Amino acid sequence: MPPDYSTKGQIDPPMIPTLKRFLPYLWPKDEPTLRLRIVIAGVLVLCAKAAVLSMPFAYKAVVDGMTAGTEAALTVLFALVAAYGLARFGQVMFDNLRNIVFEKVGQEAARRLATNVFTHLHQLSLRFHLGRRTGEITKVIERGTKSIDIMLYFLLFNIAPTLIELIAVLIIFQVKFGFGLVAATMTMVAIYIFFTRKVTDWRNALRAEMNDMDTRAIGRSVDALLNYETVKYFTAEDREGERYNRAMQDWANAAVKSENSLGMLNIGQSLITNLTMFGAMSYSVYGWSQGQLTVGDLVLVNALLMQLFRPLDLLGMVYRTIRQGLVDMDAMFKLIDTDPEIKDKPGAATLHVRAGAVAFEDVAFAYDTDREILKGLSFTVPPDGTLAIVGPSGAGKSTLARLLFRFYDPKAGAILIDGQDISNVTQNSLRGAIGIVPQDSVLFNDTIGYNIGYGRNGATQEEIEAAAQGAALDDFIAKLPDGYETQVGERGLKLSGGEKQRVAIARTLLKNPPILILDEATSALDSRTEDEIQATLGKISERRTTLIIAHRLSTITYADEIIVLNDGQIAERGNHRMLLAKKGLYADMWKRQAEDRQLEAV
Repeated sequence: MPPDYSTKGQIDPPMIPTLKRFLPYLWPKDEPTLRLRIVIAGVLVLCAKAAVLSMPFAYKAVVDGMTAGTEAALTVLFALVAAYGLARFGQVMFDNLRNIVFEKVGQEAARRLATNVFTHLHQLSLRFHLGRRTGEITKVIERGTKSIDIMLYFLLFNIAPTLIELIAVLIIFQVKFGFGLVAATMTMVAIYIFFTRKVTDWRNALRAEMNDMDTRAIGRSVDALLNYETVKYFTAEDREGERYNRAMQDWANAAVKSENSLGMLNIGQSLITNLTMFGAMSYSVYGWSQGQLTVGDLVLVNALLMQLFRPLDLLGMVYRTIRQGLVDMDAMFKLIDTDPEIKDKPGAATLHVRAGAVAFEDVAFAYDTDREILKGLSFTVPPDGTLAIVGPSGAGKSTLARLLFRFYDPKAGAILIDGQDISNVTQNSLRGAIGIVPQDSVLFNDTIGYNIGYGRNGATQEEIEAAAQGAALDDFIAKLPDGYETQVGERGLKLSGGEKQRVAIARTLLKNPPILILDEATSALDSRTEDEIQATLGKISERRTTLIIAHRLSTITYADEIIVLNDGQIAERGNHRMLLAKKGLYADMWKRQAEDRQLEAV
């Protein structure tokens, strides 16, 4: 099942283990140029701090020189002013050069991690994807990817430089002013950090609630938009709007609390820093009155503390961002840690299809422990043979296709292709040998040509057009202004059901697999098109092992064998004539469908 992505009430993940997991993305073994960029960025950080710390000394020297009142030192004063301006420019230059050098490192790390998550999602089981919420998954990836760049920036270019600057300021204060000012500064920083952490922890709880509401609102909106037609069918626009409004109202209330708490944090931080500034400057003024300090020393203390306060003012945001970043990265790592339900066995062989015989041997399966779908099912589809599966809804017909594709493993029994147990071969080779035309054909939001060409990577335009012709789709495409470049819309909503189905058939024709599954392949087609497609599918079936899952019995009368499923078991089996002669479940289904066709014709 999908992991829980809610941040409400979540215990913060430990920083060190989370950062250790991220370190290989930041310091990739196979990218020496990226490592060099990190080293250069570190050097530029030190250069920027050196420029910052030199500015107060230049400022102090200018003030002390001016108070001396000697014109002989005017050249020196101009030089000191120039040095001060150069140091200010150097800080900006080094900081921006650092950003330029490091930007590729952060983006590459984010790209690699996001790509790994995206790839891993495609390895997860069908059960996971049936239980996921698309909006929540995309939000987890989006937040996790953004948190990488932000966390790197704050950890490497805010916390580390601030620590360097604090140590340098304390050393300067000790050398020039004594331990008293050092102790006062350390006390201020300790109180400041303690206050900021406590208030930020409180704010984090509010932000966690706000993020939870945000995720829920996005999940609601994406779910409603994906089911646009269903909303319209039941005139539920107002209902969905009200649900979304309630979710957004919850988010807005949480956002107000979060933003108000920021004001309280800023007021408290300002009180601590300004009291410290008052004490330090009063100390400097007293030292000046005693002849121990100069006016320049007052300026030096003021400038050093102002520069130290600047990154400290961001400490609350930095601390909150890092904690939130850890939560977001941990949620993304949870996705990576989600084990696929279906895995290739160690040393799994490649499936080799020679004749294409498919056999189910005493297969039992259940989606849930209390709901058994298949109960010891056994049958064989001979090479180039056609087997049709029919039965009432819920009998387990479509489950057979999912098991053959190995989206699930059977609870008992085995499925064989040319005598090879599919659980012992690689999933890629297995699925590469099977083509399917599903009942619900969902298309990519791209062109018709792209969707047909998706059947085989690298297919030429001529092959795509041949597949379209085989699916009786070429006349329809020829009438479109953009032809094969026509956009089909999200999930193919710009096409009719029959048109989507024919695209799916063409896609499978292009794949040209030795084993073919037709899951209600013509259910959405009109009678004329259905006859055309049936003729095409009939020709294809002559050269392939074909498993047909059908509801409309008129489409499978030519099958070599027909199996009637009922309650997960084989109720009847034989060809069309034999089953009609038995006058059992199949004959009853045929009679009812014939009566329905007669009523439709009237």
